[in-house]
Amino acid sequence: MNDLIRNLIEALREELKQYGEMLALLDHQQELVMHRRTNELLESVSTVNGQSEIIQVTRREREQRQREIAQQFNVDDDATFAILIPLLPSDYRPLVGALVQENNELLIRVQQRARQNHLLLSRAVDLMQRFINTLSPTPPTTTYNDIGRVAGDAVVHTSLFQAVG
Repeated sequence: MNDLIRNLIEALREELKQYGEMLALLDHQQELVMHRRTNELLESVSTVNGQSEIIQVTRREREQRQREIAQQFNVDDDATFAILIPLLPSDYRPLVGALVQENNELLIRVQQRARQNHLLLSRAVDLMQRFINTLSPTPPTTTYNDIGRVAGDAVVHTSLFQAVG
């Protein structure tokens, strides 16, 4: 039993570590956007995607350890920590509870930072599209996405430059 609990604790620590890595990568990505370091930004997107895959593997490992504990206590395999922690020996409850709480809090921060970065990157792409449209003598083509909304910039911009010809 103690080995199962130690394995769960180690899995929770690893998950926490990986969320911390992701937060650091997202912070770095935000800095790259703010300083307009586009070459490094493209590389950071790949790094963030790689870290996302590592997190998925780490999460699956923790979920497996969580299922093992649930089976040990004869509760549903998908039992939450709210159900499992009170079943643990009293010596382990504070540590497991703290790790679960820290993981949840860090996951929320990662999600918030990812949303911020998504907005920053979307805004940067939008600004670049508007700039490109000012150089083009023809109005942009309006396209629609898969839910029927306008996908492109439908506003016709007055060109600052006349086409050479």
